[in-house]
Amino acid sequence: MKNVAVIGAGTMGNGIAHTFAQSGFKVQLIDISEASLQKGMDTISKNLDRMVAKQKISEADKQDTLNNITTYTNINEGVEYASLVVEAATENIDLKLKIFKQLDEACGEDTILASNTSSISITQIAAVTSRPEMVIGMHFMNPVPIMKLVEIIRGYNTSDEVTQTIMELSKTLGKTPTEVNDYPGFVANRILMPMLNESIETLYNGVAGVEEIDTVMKLGMAHPMGPLQLADFIGLDVCLSILNVMYDGFKNPKYAPCPLLVNMVRAGKLGVKSGEGFYDYSESRKAETVAKQFKK
Repeated sequence: MKNVAVIGAGTMGNGIAHTFAQSGFKVQLIDISEASLQKGMDTISKNLDRMVAKQKISEADKQDTLNNITTYTNINEGVEYASLVVEAATENIDLKLKIFKQLDEACGEDTILASNTSSISITQIAAVTSRPEMVIGMHFMNPVPIMKLVEIIRGYNTSDEVTQTIMELSKTLGKTPTEVNDYPGFVANRILMPMLNESIETLYNGVAGVEEIDTVMKLGMAHPMGPLQLADFIGLDVCLSILNVMYDGFKNPKYAPCPLLVNMVRAGKLGVKSGEGFYDYSESRKAETVAKQFKK
């Protein structure tokens, strides 16, 4: 397996492409937008520059990584020779089902189809294909080149052989694969998102301010990043989407998103990506200034 196609050139997609390419794989990075592809490649180049500056890789390693990536705006062309396709499009079920139907028709019968979804059912995604035993979840963590974990999600019909192949493949990337079963939110987000949501509820109910909540969790629970800062980093729209998937899947009110989170997403306050969430990122991408709305 030396040819890997990645669908989506956004934050997760370009990180996945970077990781495979740096490990010697030929990567076909696919996005419908040429501008998104260029932005993704610029991000990969900048991240590699940081690694060169820290002497983790050489300039030659950087060039080899970039040379391993070819960009496409046409899915059928991009996946033609792929042994594995990793879908990293927006966390939208309708979009993912559409992509997997197209991949099923365009890819060779031996091609493994993986989704980087953080919450959507692999079984549901696999059901729109003619190869459900070849469909699996590869949930990478952000930032992909740095974070070691890959959550490997078995759909109801995912074969043992495909699961073992992807587990071993993840190890060749320098990752630690962890196998989980297919339930809403899997493990990572089933535990993480209720914590983030409860942190937002704590703010919403006036128990404490943004900095105070984050400080308690950082200093009291040894979290490297406060929950409100982490929610901003993930994207409040992504957090809302995942909570809605879990709420719909379990029908349990403990997964219902906080009204404050819903309103912030409606208002376009999405965190780092929009320049404001619980913190103001207009001058720095670091969570140094509490957003005006939450200042005391």
